[in-house]
Amino acid sequence: MRPITVALAKGRLAQKAMDLFGRLGISCEEMKDKASRKLIFANEELGMRFFLAKASDVPTYVEYGAADLGIVGKDTILEEGRKLYEVLDLRTGRCRMCVCGPESARERLKHHELIRVATKYPHIAKDYFYNRKYQTVEIIKLNGSVELAPIVGLSDVIVDIVETGSTLRENGLVVLEEVCPLSARMVVNQVSMKRESERIARLIKGLQELLREDEGN
Repeated sequence: MRPITVALAKGRLAQKAMDLFGRLGISCEEMKDKASRKLIFANEELGMRFFLAKASDVPTYVEYGAADLGIVGKDTILEEGRKLYEVLDLRTGRCRMCVCGPESARERLKHHELIRVATKYPHIAKDYFYNRKYQTVEIIKLNGSVELAPIVGLSDVIVDIVETGSTLRENGLVVLEEVCPLSARMVVNQVSMKRESERIARLIKGLQELLREDEGN
């Protein structure tokens, strides 16, 4: 039996995904060994393989078929824009992608003025302002703490993930507009969806039942 390969975004998301798989009876003992230097972990008996990857690389592995399935945040799926099927919302890691800044920037957003936007997510920001708001903006890509940008005058606003909003409040910033809700998602390679449709459908159905169960509790 050809193994089904799953790419997991490193960190909390991978752990939560493996907890869910574990409840379905899909475990991988090799992954529990924190000292292991292995890159691919297998459960030969169940025909499943897992590997950990940087979140931004997960959609790439899935699009090119190096992984049949991937578990990654919706923010990464939107930013990477890969050709794949998004099949399941795992309802974990819930947060929001927002436009944030000082209160004084609200009017400039409302009147569609030309503003500067700092973000780690240039594709999401561009899509939001150009295709949904029809507002021309200058987008500045940053890799570190974007909250700093409006404080030091690099940008008027930022587009970033907001969980609790405490970092914003501590720095005198507020949520000005919501771009979209975010959470962990399961994505599937387009060819794998056809070739392994039965096994993948069974896996999705099992996860859906678990998630419904959790919602009910």
